[in-house]
Amino acid sequence: MSQLTELVLASGNAGKLKELGALLAPLGIKVHAQSEFAVPEVEETGLTFVENALLKAREASRISGLPALADDSGLAVDALDGRPGIYSARFAGEPKDDGRNNDKLLEAMAEVPEGSRGASYWCVLVLLEHPEDPVPLIVQADWRGEILAHPRGEGGFGYDPLFWLPDQGASAAELGAAEKNRLSHRGRALSALLLELERRSSS
Repeated sequence: MSQLTELVLASGNAGKLKELGALLAPLGIKVHAQSEFAVPEVEETGLTFVENALLKAREASRISGLPALADDSGLAVDALDGRPGIYSARFAGEPKDDGRNNDKLLEAMAEVPEGSRGASYWCVLVLLEHPEDPVPLIVQADWRGEILAHPRGEGGFGYDPLFWLPDQGASAAELGAAEKNRLSHRGRALSALLLELERRSSS
């Protein structure tokens, strides 16, 4: 991969844009929002996090003419055979709604006993140099926890109020931003991506 100076983030999420911009700035990489190029929301037709991230990155790169970074992430619950998985954002149907998704998860887990409520958040990041890039940079990371019987905390988003972290004695929604970024699936995937970018730029 040639020296990166700018890229487009294949996401409409303002929080992700701010977080990624701050993390990539020390490497001299400017992050653009896909809205700057009128990139539409891509239909996520893939059957894995990797496939969906590739779809989003490819479309953003094609329209913007820039390298593109995309993430796809979700919650995989052991007792539900990995669901909601790639359907995490739309678990309760359209339109996407965190509250309804959490309610549906609580309902699905109602009969699952303590000790069998393990789950993992997953994040896949894909970086394409151009739309037809045959060797995309792909990193992934997970975050292990348990599903609570009742929500806790006001922070975060998604399933964070139900995602219990035994080592921290808190839900993901009760963590401060810095601690969450250090521990979370997305934070760790970003760290892996940054390490790989640094390695490639110095080789």
